[in-house]
Amino acid sequence: MNGYADTSFLVSLYTQDTNSIEATRVLLDREAAILVTPFGEAEFVNSVEQRVFRKEIGSSHAESSLHAFQRDLDAASFLIGRPVPGPTYDRAISLSRRHTRSLGTRGMDIVHVAIALELEVTYFFTFDKDQAKLAKRAGLTVRAGR
Repeated sequence: MNGYADTSFLVSLYTQDTNSIEATRVLLDREAAILVTPFGEAEFVNSVEQRVFRKEIGSSHAESSLHAFQRDLDAASFLIGRPVPGPTYDRAISLSRRHTRSLGTRGMDIVHVAIALELEVTYFFTFDKDQAKLAKRAGLTVRAGR
């Protein structure tokens, strides 16, 4: 079994925020490896850097978090790197056409859900309630949440 973690989950896992304890608990209880694509990695790095910009964390915390994430991805112990599947953007367009009018889903969230569907994961890990709604409507089993 595999899972896919969106940025909200990964940021909570690797930096301190209100969801960090829950992210760690979910990680320890998980039954699946977490698949990470370059898209997810890029958004994760950007989100950590934004936390520094907003003065939510310091530079040393950010560097430590980024290093730990890369170490875990390189070790492939529970974070497993995967390429973005080719049909992802076609799937994202389809999801947007079906759900954005009713949910107001953001583009990055659509792409995360499309990737998870294309990777055929068992679980979708998120703390983003709006993204969780989309993931559920798309047929994914959502773990974590608010």
